[in-house]
Amino acid sequence: MQEIKIELTKNPKAKPQDESKLGFGQIFTDHMFLMNYDEGEGWHNPRIVPFGPIELSPAAMCLHYGQEVFEGMKAYRGANGKPLLFRPEKNMARLNLSNDRLCIPLIDEEFCVEAIKALVKVDEEWIPKSEGTSLYIRPFIFAVDPHVGVHPAHHLVFCVICSPVGAYYPEGLNPVKIYVEQKYVRAVRGGMGFTKTAGNYAASLKAQDEAQKQNYTQVLWLDGVERKYIEEVGTMNVFFVIGDEIVTPALQGSILGGITRLSTIELLRSWGYKVSERQLSIEEVSKAYDEGKLVESFGTGTAAVISPIGELKWGDKIMTINNGEIGEISQKLYDNLTGIQWGKIEDKFGWVVEVE
Repeated sequence: MQEIKIELTKNPKAKPQDESKLGFGQIFTDHMFLMNYDEGEGWHNPRIVPFGPIELSPAAMCLHYGQEVFEGMKAYRGANGKPLLFRPEKNMARLNLSNDRLCIPLIDEEFCVEAIKALVKVDEEWIPKSEGTSLYIRPFIFAVDPHVGVHPAHHLVFCVICSPVGAYYPEGLNPVKIYVEQKYVRAVRGGMGFTKTAGNYAASLKAQDEAQKQNYTQVLWLDGVERKYIEEVGTMNVFFVIGDEIVTPALQGSILGGITRLSTIELLRSWGYKVSERQLSIEEVSKAYDEGKLVESFGTGTAAVISPIGELKWGDKIMTINNGEIGEISQKLYDNLTGIQWGKIEDKFGWVVEVE
């Protein structure tokens, strides 16, 4: 395993004093991890350096052709005070899935987990201590060849930055309002919907802007072919409790395989709930709502963990779910997932990794 060189900052920044005002992704820690890829040499020169600008050629391929992938994960302040990571090996495996689709050389997943642990250890004091806070970790890879021409890159940079954060949505754990998009399409099977790449999120901005103009927090995407099957919310996978069945769209190549989604399914099944991964049309959800069978709905994701959905707008129809309040299953999931993540309850699944 390669040695990680560490250069500590000589100008440490003041850490946030009021953790109730952290927001999300606005403040960054003192250090970052960098590693280079050069054709013929592979991934090399892993290092932790002071956080700062990265010099790029104006012709860098990532700026012109979007050859870029990223991940989102968190470090938590454990009950014993030590930093904890949640299933980091899953994030690195998913990063490689994105790498493969975008012709980016694969990373050594085990080494990159160790690199992230090393970075978290260096910036350990940046992990906030207040309830509901964490250290958001953003690994990303981008092409830096100074060449205007469409081909897979020969030179890339792997970078990891960290940010102390509070709740992702201003509503916190209060139910959010979701707008069902019918005009625009984000992804189709055979495309890149299952990857975490910048273009997927750029494609969502127009609909997100429209949703916010109508006072909705996020967009619920329908499939790109028939425009009828539910896929995912812009930053979350989505679940619907219909009668005694909990339904989430199946992974068929156009939506992201979320780590929190996977953990939610495993938790629910361990509790004896019936969980189905299948096609789910917006018409089925609407019919269940009309018949009083739509019990609750929620999104899952690293940033928000569990985000209850209190209102769904589909065309002119507004569906108020569970009286706009958090549901029993959503609350139980949030309590258990965050309890495991923060080391407050027993981790029976072996999901948590302590940073030594």
